[in-house]
Amino acid sequence: MRGQGSGSRPALGYSDPTVAHAFRDLSGKELDGQLAAEVPVALVYNGRPHVVMMCTPADLEDFAVGFTVTEGIAAAADIRRTDVVKYARGIEVQVEITPAAADALASRGRQLTGRTGCGLCGVETIGEALREVRPVSSSLRLTTSAIARAGKALGERQPLNAGTHAIHAAAWCDAAGEPQVVREDVGRHNALDKTLGALVREGRAAHEGFVVVTSRASYELVQKVAIANIPLLAAVSRPTALAVQLATDAGITLVGLLRGESANVYTHPGRLRSN
Repeated sequence: MRGQGSGSRPALGYSDPTVAHAFRDLSGKELDGQLAAEVPVALVYNGRPHVVMMCTPADLEDFAVGFTVTEGIAAAADIRRTDVVKYARGIEVQVEITPAAADALASRGRQLTGRTGCGLCGVETIGEALREVRPVSSSLRLTTSAIARAGKALGERQPLNAGTHAIHAAAWCDAAGEPQVVREDVGRHNALDKTLGALVREGRAAHEGFVVVTSRASYELVQKVAIANIPLLAAVSRPTALAVQLATDAGITLVGLLRGESANVYTHPGRLRSN
């Protein structure tokens, strides 16, 4: 594999794997910490886009080689070069493989099996991954106790997870923090899609409530909530830096690390008031 980079992040010029960010807790106390970086990484083989994956922007040559081999795209000996190229909205890893391997890849088409909750299966370009969304339109205001109540109630509304301890859940809650629609799935994106689908089928006004999820808040979850015009997303884990950026732009209040009565508020805290 000739011409590979050394994996040094500063030398390649792409983002650090963590990003500093200021936020506050439910009491309004100012805090700061690090968020995991999340960027779309397009894998391009011999000039042909193949797939976009959301990744931590580090060791991307290793990722490209491992993906190429484990997906059966090319054997290690058939990988001639990997180049990491940063663009304004993401990173492209250009992989050169032997003509025979490239022909085999072209003949089979894109045959990736959808990963559980990957959220980007079927996306081949960075532009498709980072879709622009309109800011949410909602006058909803919530109390901090409603957020805490929703997090506690969701833990009691997961029958599948109670037996397996391997299932995610997403809930749409009313303004009082009472879950009205709860769905479970092994994939966090799938659970949210099920919940949003139920809202559509039942004709509920999504902007009159908020969503709580049992996972980290990645940018795809924020994107889905924004498209559904839901003004607040709360997650039991921390968000990624890209999720915070999208929530800021979309006018969504993003709450993370929701544990009992405590949580961090990363964006648009004005939508919350202390009870």
